[in-house]
Amino acid sequence: MISVRLRHAFEGFTLDVDFTAPAGVTALFGRSGSGKTTIVNSVAGLLRPDQGRVEVDGTVLLDNRISVPVHRRRIGYVFQDARLFPHLSVARNLAYGGRHDADKVIDLLGLRDLLNRRPGSLSGGEKQRVALGRALMSGPRLLLMDEPLAALDGPRKAEILVYLERLRDAVGIPILYVTHDVSEVARLATTLVLIDGGRVTACGPVADVLADPASVPLMGVREAGAVISGRIALYDVTSDLTTVAFDGGRLVLPGRLGVLGSSTRVRISAQDVILATQRPEGISALNVLPVRVTGLRMGDGPGVAVGLAAGQARLLARVTRRSAEGMGLAVGQEVFAILKATAVAPGDVGS
Repeated sequence: MISVRLRHAFEGFTLDVDFTAPAGVTALFGRSGSGKTTIVNSVAGLLRPDQGRVEVDGTVLLDNRISVPVHRRRIGYVFQDARLFPHLSVARNLAYGGRHDADKVIDLLGLRDLLNRRPGSLSGGEKQRVALGRALMSGPRLLLMDEPLAALDGPRKAEILVYLERLRDAVGIPILYVTHDVSEVARLATTLVLIDGGRVTACGPVADVLADPASVPLMGVREAGAVISGRIALYDVTSDLTTVAFDGGRLVLPGRLGVLGSSTRVRISAQDVILATQRPEGISALNVLPVRVTGLRMGDGPGVAVGLAAGQARLLARVTRRSAEGMGLAVGQEVFAILKATAVAPGDVGS
């Protein structure tokens, strides 16, 4: 568990945050300048806040009486740029971090074929995997990752996301992950902390926070959406469609998305969800889910964010104010959520 309480004043800006997160990946999400990097630097010991307390799995790293030195905090830090030693091989860069579980780390991150190469010959994704391996080999009690994918293009980002998912599920240490990319949050996070103007505006399980209509202004109306966890139930070879079973029903999505029975997470954009008061007939969309309205938030413009429950799963839709009024949308109302199979991109599906 991670417990962070910090207050620090800059000229014209004051950071004042307090949150607790369980084991797993805790994503810090917010606009540039909201205070995310200040938080991780304070946790790492690179910045001494005016006031604060940081505790990781029962060990206090910072309070009003003590501040554990950086080298004794046992924290791995992965930055946006890999910061590898260009004159050293991958093997020697890894060894610089230490040799804790070396073989396990090398295999987990797929680094064995890279060991004799130097950073100059690596792709951006490969460099970040080496930087991550170096941090893990120090045997950290906590891993900090500050925008680790921000400098990568789409293909390289997709490549390393698979390794980060594997890391989340295999390593068992808390990870504090800074990002401004909603797709990374949906793929990786177990807990989401929304930061705005130096304050925590929401904190909780990622599925709950993403599907909360109140979170839409900070997530962005174009990026807002929910994440559903389920299992691969069927793959139709003829139509090249995968069926994902989850607590509230089934989703049919394009392509082969995984091994039968394996777990998966699917991000569904709010703007791709259509609502209907009656079950539609004769439409091309393959996904029609009975849902219940759990919340409504009127935006500053013509949009309305609608929270939805499908069983225990949560969805989010964005409709116009005219549509919401015309349908008489209200909390507790039973409606139908409609989603085209092709609306979900490959990058929105993870393990």
